[in-house]
Amino acid sequence: MKKNINKTFALLLALLLVLGLTVGAPSAAFATLTTGSSPSEEQSEDREDNNQMESKNGITKISDLNGKTIGVQTGVLYEDEIKDEIDGETWEYYKMPNDMIAALEANKIDAYLIEEVGFYAQRYEHPELMRLEEKAGQSEFAVIIGNNEKQDTLFRQMQEFIKEGKANGWLDQLYDYWVKNWDPNTCKIENVPTTTGENGKVIIAIEGGYEPFSFETANGVSGYDVEFMMNFCAKYGYQWDFWTMEFDSIAPGAISGKYDFGMNIVVDEERAEDSVLTDWYYVCDLVFVVEGEYESDMGFFERMAYNFNKTFIREDRWKLFAEGMGRTMLITVLSIALGTVLGFAAYMACRHGNKIANGITGVINWIIEGIPTVVFLMILAFVIFGKSTLNATWISIIGFTFIFGCGMFGMLKVGCDAIPRGQFEASTALGYSDSQSFFKIILPQAAKHFLPIYKSNVVSLIKETSVVGYIAVRDLTKMGDLVRSRTYLAFFALIAVAILYFVMEAVLVFIVKRVQMKVDPRRRSRDKILSGIKEAE
Repeated sequence: MKKNINKTFALLLALLLVLGLTVGAPSAAFATLTTGSSPSEEQSEDREDNNQMESKNGITKISDLNGKTIGVQTGVLYEDEIKDEIDGETWEYYKMPNDMIAALEANKIDAYLIEEVGFYAQRYEHPELMRLEEKAGQSEFAVIIGNNEKQDTLFRQMQEFIKEGKANGWLDQLYDYWVKNWDPNTCKIENVPTTTGENGKVIIAIEGGYEPFSFETANGVSGYDVEFMMNFCAKYGYQWDFWTMEFDSIAPGAISGKYDFGMNIVVDEERAEDSVLTDWYYVCDLVFVVEGEYESDMGFFERMAYNFNKTFIREDRWKLFAEGMGRTMLITVLSIALGTVLGFAAYMACRHGNKIANGITGVINWIIEGIPTVVFLMILAFVIFGKSTLNATWISIIGFTFIFGCGMFGMLKVGCDAIPRGQFEASTALGYSDSQSFFKIILPQAAKHFLPIYKSNVVSLIKETSVVGYIAVRDLTKMGDLVRSRTYLAFFALIAVAILYFVMEAVLVFIVKRVQMKVDPRRRSRDKILSGIKEAE
């Protein structure tokens, strides 16, 4: 039966793979493939004048967007610049810029709003994208300063640094290199500045999946924001520490004081009321992007080779998946171990009706069961540990320890309550102490009842850890997002993440099943059950 299930799963996965390679991956993503990694001259000219194409859905000006569905990234506030000029539109919010490309090509949205520099970075890999000629507005981007004891000093220094960069033209040079002349194959931080670090370390929150401003490479993070902050730290004697996270987590983390700097924050009056924003360090036009008519002549096997190479081989991106899988496994295993101990200790404290222990446990259970996992983690990261320097991975472990511990407490309660009271009374009559009765008589029988639930909770915990990217943990899901943000290819990255989660789940479930077999008398061999009993002669 098991073999048939595994074969069925493998066949289904293979069919999904073929389907995705055939129709699921964006066709234009393959158009940049030659035998190397650089686009052809013809494609480069195409990118410079993309409006030679025809709009696929007939949208050619902003007024055509009336009553349409428009995509925008969560937290950027670009929609405020244009809402008064469009009537009856519906706004859809996306976590990452490349998610909007997939939505556009799947006809889930009619257009999306993005800054012009982001569009050109996307178009490098997606030549089918075209922008409307009319500009949707202009946004200024600032640095948000963390709300902690260093805020006043860092604000003064950053203002001075930005003012000096504008005056001597350095910011213009940086912008020209990373933005106007962006090329993902050649743009990199040529000379990493040296810093004494005499004034300590600063934590810098970046998106990490947003070319050309901050993105992952084989040598770590790179981009406009990264080089900007490296030079700031070198000038003022700080050691930099870049944390990658979801964009909409940057400002809350800085306001809570957890991060010293947050990059790429749109200047907004309402935001300025509750946070400390510097002067702008770059200004950018906003544009609407639609899908144009574009044909690719690449064959199936060329697409397959290109997808695989770009997702896993180029820049050793497979290492990102390995790193993410290791961190996800660390969080899961430690949370299960610590949560099991916590839940067991809570049950032992409550099992005789201790009112204080039962009251505290009941409140904790009530709170955790009523709050979504991602919200609970964000409260821990940005409120409870907001001023702490505790690593986000350990904050995740603390959060999931409590979540799993609550589940463990409930499992023990259900399992032990299922054992008849007479079992305890009989063991007491035989001279067993309270603890001996529990551990030798009650718990072994209860384990048979709660271990199947325990196994399900293990599987659920592995899946729940996929949200830790919201608090700047580089887990498996986050690493998949970072790879997608560089490649603009969703299928291979998502399938790889799904398979790796499946492997982790299979390993942990196998271990739990072995334990379940050891404690279930019906699954043990006759020799083990009768060990220690002398057969009658």
